[in-house]
Amino acid sequence: PSSFEYAQQSGELTLRWAERCLKRFRERDGLYGYSQALFGIVQGSTFPELRRISALGLISLEFDGYAIGGLAVGEPVETMYDLVSICTELLPTSKPRYLMGVGTPDNLLEAIERGVDMFDCVMPTRNARNGMMFTSHGDINIRNAQHKDNFEPVDSHCSCYTCRNFSRAYMRHLFMAKEILGLQLATIHNLTFYQTLMREARQAIARGEFAQWKRQRVATQQEELTEYI
Repeated sequence: PSSFEYAQQSGELTLRWAERCLKRFRERDGLYGYSQALFGIVQGSTFPELRRISALGLISLEFDGYAIGGLAVGEPVETMYDLVSICTELLPTSKPRYLMGVGTPDNLLEAIERGVDMFDCVMPTRNARNGMMFTSHGDINIRNAQHKDNFEPVDSHCSCYTCRNFSRAYMRHLFMAKEILGLQLATIHNLTFYQTLMREARQAIARGEFAQWKRQRVATQQEELTEYI
């Protein structure tokens, strides 16, 4: 996190650039016959006042959507959630709200509950390359020796190609042998885990049951984690 003065100066510069960028964007035709959307990015470091100023300034420019940037960069997770709430309370619900660079499965659910619509993050693929895999029991490091003789799938609740065809023991072997197939299979699994999580979240929202679904999912994961351990 930066100082208030530096964040304030940076925010003012960002708003000036945003205005110039939007003006130029509106002067151009869509590439290849397709229309495009331009998002304004809310900044302000960890300072609520600066976040509000940034959000209101961008709203006045009427972007197609709004991103929340500069988070998940080392600040406490509760601080991130508070700042997300500050932004989403101001940003119009009629336009998409996009949280940049976030995050863990729990981060996503907390942000959705606070009104975020879109995410991007390298975590599923980066973690996969390092042997970290997401499961309904919690995260696992497939390199750990405890998986050496485990012939169960990575996640018994997952229907991805990896879990249907390969065991934890085989996945560990691939990583220990530095075989690139291990990275590919882990990536397939992690991406499937995230896609499934988001699909279930959308379905819960459509039913008007997101908060209940989220609580049940967390409780079930804790129960399964206890049994698994």
